[in-house]
Formats: sequence, structure tokens, C-alpha cells
Amino acid sequence: MRIEADLDRCAGAGQCVLSAPTWFDQDEEDGRVIVLAAEVDGSSAEEVREAVRLCPAQALALVDQ
Repeated sequence: MRIEADLDRCAGAGQCVLSAPTWFDQDEEDGRVIVLAAEVDGSSAEEVREAVRLCPAQALALVDQ
């Protein structure tokens, strides 16, 4: 699976960073999401799914390849 982030939708709320800091960070200048690793393996999928679900701007997606 792969993480996709829509930076135009990102509001910089940081819920992704709080729920999955291994996978997400925030840009220091504008607060928008930075995806640290786009490829997600099976053992981490649930953590990333939770971060996607918590995003208030719905700027994140987890897609099958």
C-alpha cells in the first residue's frame, strides 16, 4: 500500500503526526503534512489507516498498488 497526501487540502492540524509519528511529520514553515515513507507494509497498515481516518481535512489516503 502507498500513502498519498493532498497538500492543497492539508490544513496542518497535525493529527497524522500525533497518531503515526513514524510515518508523518509537519513542514516547519506552513504546517502541512510531510509523508516520511510512502510505502506501507502490512504490519503498519492499521496505524496509517488510523491517521488517515483522523485527518480533519481528509487530505490523506492509503491506496493499494
